[in-house]
Amino acid sequence: MTLLPEVPGVLSGDQVAATVAAVAAEQAADGMLPWWRGGQLDAWDCVEAAMALTVGGLVQEAAAALDWLCARQLPSGGFPSQWREGAVTAPGVEANHAGYLAVGALHHALVTGGAGARWWGPVSRALDLVCRMQLPSGAVGWALRPDGTPDDVALVTGSSSLLQALRCGLVLAGRVGEERPHWAAAADRLQGALVDDPGAFDDRSRFSMDWYYPVLGGALTGAAAEDRLAASWDAFVVPGLGVRCVADRPWVTGAETCELAMALVASGQTDAATEQLAAVQHLRHADGGYWTGYVFADDAVWPVERTTWTAAAVVLAADALSGATPGAALFTDPAFSAVGPR
Repeated sequence: MTLLPEVPGVLSGDQVAATVAAVAAEQAADGMLPWWRGGQLDAWDCVEAAMALTVGGLVQEAAAALDWLCARQLPSGGFPSQWREGAVTAPGVEANHAGYLAVGALHHALVTGGAGARWWGPVSRALDLVCRMQLPSGAVGWALRPDGTPDDVALVTGSSSLLQALRCGLVLAGRVGEERPHWAAAADRLQGALVDDPGAFDDRSRFSMDWYYPVLGGALTGAAAEDRLAASWDAFVVPGLGVRCVADRPWVTGAETCELAMALVASGQTDAATEQLAAVQHLRHADGGYWTGYVFADDAVWPVERTTWTAAAVVLAADALSGATPGAALFTDPAFSAVGPR
């Protein structure tokens, strides 16, 4: 029997089950898991939604989503930036889209007790691509140019996610009896850039993701993580409503709020994390799904869509707070994927 996440006073197990069911309802028969049925799909958000299915006990459905994605991996090891109804609508290859497969594969293995071998080949090819996209600074170029070379623009959010991905890949390698020392070296260089070289990254400080992702991805821990989150708290957090997507816009978004909650758990601030998960409940729909965001200046839901990845972020945040599944450790203990289970 699946133990569902439950956060007393915020989300019951039954409510989490309804949210997982809302994600599953958007999945196509062939495993494709878009933002909503008939909507667009990208690799990162597909993996995020699949992890929510895994948490909710729908492990076969989650595996089908990852299988669908891996069947469409490009020879480079990456994925097209976007599909709609199974057709590629944006062919460009982004580094964080490739890397996040490792996080989803390890998460599935941890929750189900498997080794992770099912997706080892695609994960290996994806992380080798990430390593090829690493720049001299240690940061990772955000995308491939048409000629196959990495763009020289690197992003804090994407690179922080890739640090987690590389570390997850190393754990997977150990579970399947492989060694990937070049992934470890790339992770060390990337960590150094994120901690010590802010000039290596394009300035996107208006965006909340650049604020908390170095904590969520594990680049910053302990006191450094707490200081990072405290520094821009007032710029992004709207009490009772959640987190602004962009500092100078009156718009809070569910996924960013839940990701901040996970970063807060990782930094030991569980009460603050619970408050953020509670704040986002105003976006909950009767079917268990979640609206993507809310423009509080206009008292209006916007955009008018309930995305699978927003619902997934809620489920993962609830799991991080409750520790209901072994997969929660990927987000509550960023050092986990550097050293494996403790």
